[in-house]
Amino acid sequence: MLRPSPWCQTFLHVRGGPGERKPAPADHARQQLEPAAADAVRAYAARTRENADQFAAVLEDIAANGLPSVEDCTPWEELREAHLARLAAQRPAVA
Repeated sequence: MLRPSPWCQTFLHVRGGPGERKPAPADHARQQLEPAAADAVRAYAARTRENADQFAAVLEDIAANGLPSVEDCTPWEELREAHLARLAAQRPAVA
């Protein structure tokens, strides 16, 4: 059976239930990150926050103005194919 890592256990304890934040227990020492790792986590948090803000803006626009017309939308199949093409271009060719 898989057991959560100490980091995950601390995260789950701090997170608590929906809308609930509790401080981590004082008897657990937190492992400090290396400066580069801390910077990477902060950058990931910033990207995640930016993506969430963009998503929220789209939802607010839909709430205020309704759904766009079908003619103004790109079919999901085209979006998927374009994304797969980008991923394939990033991957080095295997001989």
